[in-house]
Amino acid sequence: MGKALIIGCGGVASVAIHKCCQNSEVFEEICIASRTVSKCDELKEKLQGGKTKISTAKVDADNVDELIALINDFKPDVVLNLALPYQDLTIMDACLATKTNYVDTANYEPLDTAKFEYKWQWAYQDKFKEAGITALLGSGFDPGVTGVFSAYAMKHYFDEIHEIDILDCNGGDHGYPFATNFNPEINIREVTANGSYWENGEWIETEPMEIKRVYDFPEVGTKDMYLLHHEELESLALNIKGIKRIRFFMTFGQSYLTHLKCLENVGMTSIEPIEFEGKQIVPLQFLKAVLPDPASLGPRTVGKTNIGCIFKGIKDGEPKTYYVYNVCDHQESYREVGSQAISYTTGVPAMIGAMMLMTGTWKGEGVFNIEQFDPDPFMEALNKWGLPWKEDFNPELVD
Repeated sequence: MGKALIIGCGGVASVAIHKCCQNSEVFEEICIASRTVSKCDELKEKLQGGKTKISTAKVDADNVDELIALINDFKPDVVLNLALPYQDLTIMDACLATKTNYVDTANYEPLDTAKFEYKWQWAYQDKFKEAGITALLGSGFDPGVTGVFSAYAMKHYFDEIHEIDILDCNGGDHGYPFATNFNPEINIREVTANGSYWENGEWIETEPMEIKRVYDFPEVGTKDMYLLHHEELESLALNIKGIKRIRFFMTFGQSYLTHLKCLENVGMTSIEPIEFEGKQIVPLQFLKAVLPDPASLGPRTVGKTNIGCIFKGIKDGEPKTYYVYNVCDHQESYREVGSQAISYTTGVPAMIGAMMLMTGTWKGEGVFNIEQFDPDPFMEALNKWGLPWKEDFNPELVD
């Protein structure tokens, strides 16, 4: 069917690449590119021998000219950006210059501020439209599948959706007193930022971890969860009809929160550079270097994740509720692709989003969030490629 250039070779990229190789009818050829080409070569060594042809390349994702040269050389049908969120815009620039479709899993973040908003990428709308290519933003799980779940609920079960609660539960245990399940720098920036939610047309801002709720998650159990800001709230507020409130909750254990508070109190979560022995270092980047690599957590993580959305709204004049979610087992994920469920739940939708564009199932000129396309083929693909979803029409609601 076609060729995909995959930029990045971390935990999520590894899962997406495994899945591309399983889906060789669509992904006939892939190129894995990263600053550290040895990691790409290791993965190629592990996976080659199947039907998908794999090559590797060294690229600095901050360097637009290098990216353009690689795209021109490989000539992919789609570029799947699984690098860091700081690199979204350089990769989008390279896609524009070469007229190549673009997919990512997380919104652009400037290095100097922890920001979760789409304005920088939405600003590319006219340029992508003029180039006749598609940018698909946020094809991970949250954002990503949560947007597909929202579009699916709107299409099949509601005339208007008034409230969405996105619930992200990791019931896994890796045995460390403190470690992050994905890039520590991104993870800690996310949870130490102020929370916010969308209500009646405006953002309500909260202190970090100010709002706590307890929820009994199917197949995982009762967990403490906390309200965070998350980028999909911004796009869903625009794209889902009738919305009055959207909130995002994520579970955290007490050990994680205690360690995080301590690190915050001593300045280790700061993104402001400090001078140390004549060198400028960013405390959070130093902390990332001393924490366990998330990729190393796979073999030791047990338990399950449960991520989904609870909707309240109206159908045929009557009030209606609906909960759709996925449960993913850390050990099963590790057995299949060598990564735990956090990477798995993002890597599978990344592959599916790329597939939607490569097959022409989703078409459009411009910049799109995932809920703007027909959800049905994506929902079918989730069942097929390892993230089956479940429904509940009478869920426990979050107050």
